[in-house]
Amino acid sequence: MKVIVAGAGRLGTQVAHVLSAARNQVTLIDQDDSRIDALHGRVPADLRIGDACEPGVLEDAGAHTADLVVATTGEDEDNLVISLLAKRQFKVARVIARVNDDENTWLFTSHWGVDTAVPAAAPLVSLIEEATSATDTVALLRLSKAGVNVIETTITPQSRAAGRTLTELAVPAGIVVTTVVRDGDPVAPAPDLRLREGDELLVVSHTATESEVHAVFQ
Repeated sequence: MKVIVAGAGRLGTQVAHVLSAARNQVTLIDQDDSRIDALHGRVPADLRIGDACEPGVLEDAGAHTADLVVATTGEDEDNLVISLLAKRQFKVARVIARVNDDENTWLFTSHWGVDTAVPAAAPLVSLIEEATSATDTVALLRLSKAGVNVIETTITPQSRAAGRTLTELAVPAGIVVTTVVRDGDPVAPAPDLRLREGDELLVVSHTATESEVHAVFQ
């Protein structure tokens, strides 16, 4: 599946990580060049600098052949414009948009090109499920066609992983930590990264179950 994610904030970055891990072709766009520069080498996606509200930016990102556009910017006005362009100008089959302000929910309809609106209060799993149309989720996400499990786990004060590095945890083969979200920002999961309370981990595996992943980190 070819996916364009507009908005490289915390949510957009997590969505790009998950969908890329599930072997989709993902392009991540943000108009903040410093934000995009910081993600090079950390997000397995095609990173583009530009305003996704501009038709030319979406076109250059491959909107004409995209299967899905996910608008995750922090501005509802931008998400609506992106959705409308994706649906009306580029005929994208599926458009998902995040609603930042609940009072604007009534606007996020097919009239603005939105197939599915996801409220700000909804967890990441809801957005990913909508984006992939997956119905057989296990933990965060299971894409049966790709055979990939993506599991989200949070480090608590009681977690055995708190204060330890990934090397010290001896993460079993077949379990890959794709990103660590710390204080709202994605951090590259280097072997010497010391995990701490509040860290959110996105873990990818073809074989491990949710309980097996939790046994490693919790």
